[in-house]
Amino acid sequence: MRSLLIVLALVALVLLIVGVAVETLKFLLYIGLIVLVASAVLLLLQRARSRAQR
Repeated sequence: MRSLLIVLALVALVLLIVGVAVETLKFLLYIGLIVLVASAVLLLLQRARSRAQR
């Protein structure tokens, strides 16, 4: 009975860690997309400014 409780505790711990990791990866994916869009906008603005100065 004691070994069953230990196994259940380990499974619960692994599931908790996996759940937190998945949520963190989702958050980082959204942050990465935001940074990508922001860098694309800044690149377009820089190119527009360099053409306007010519």
